[in-house]
Amino acid sequence: MSPDKPDVLAGTLDLMVLKTLEALGPLHGYRIARRVEQISGNQLALNQGSVYPALVKLEQMGWIAAKWGESDSGRRVKVYSLTRVGRRQLQAEEAQWRQMAAIVERFFNISEGRS
Repeated sequence: MSPDKPDVLAGTLDLMVLKTLEALGPLHGYRIARRVEQISGNQLALNQGSVYPALVKLEQMGWIAAKWGESDSGRRVKVYSLTRVGRRQLQAEEAQWRQMAAIVERFFNISEGRS
């Protein structure tokens, strides 16, 4: 992890992976990590130690499915796709995230003596 790039906030990597798969369709792990970095404007740096455990967890939860495929360079890779259950989970998590972000935003707008 680069010292000038922040860590991914706890609980947000799953959401970013699910949203990336929803938007772009099936991808292998390396491409998911690079797309998350790219979408963040290269403000985040993801490594295999964070991405692959997240993919395993999401697969175990039934939110994504994996099958063997081939990368652009011809290597055998696991390709991940969003499941129907994962799509529903993404909607729920996105709603929760938006609600929590709105709550936190209120604190940025506090003036002394006002709420």
